Amino acid sequence: MLKEDCASDLKVHLAQSLPLPSNVTRPRIDLIVFVVNLHSKYSLQNVEDSLRHVDATFFLGKVSFLATGAGRDSHCSVHRNSVLRLAQAYRSPLLFCDLEVEGFRVSMAQRLVRMLQICAGHVPGVSALNLLSLMSSSESPFVEGL
Repeated sequence: MLKEDCASDLKVHLAQSLPLPSNVTRPRIDLIVFVVNLHSKYSLQNVEDSLRHVDATFFLGKVSFLATGAGRDSHCSVHRNSVLRLAQAYRSPLLFCDLEVEGFRVSMAQRLVRMLQICAGHVPGVSALNLLSLMSSSESPFVEGL
């Protein structure tokens, strides 16, 4: 789906929930993206439950929220404001995307890879904290949309 030139390996680990199993050797975690499906209340509850297992230092620019299904408000079980309040409470960026549209899906994948490169320290002069600062605004904190 996405081809990016990168000097290092990109490894993505997908998990239904946290905590991750402790008996597994894994690479360093540079970015956590919590995906909330706006069509499922269970999805929001699962993210809320998983957040308790994340070390506080990750909330210094290495956690993001992605709300999917934003393109069809009539079918949403979770209101956008619920996810917005969650992102604001954890001072983390919130991205909205309709992953069913290929163009949006590719654009979001590129954005997430770029965020990961920054969080992993592969972009000179920009840190995860800088990214957090750049993605926020005084009017609508930590929200990005497509």
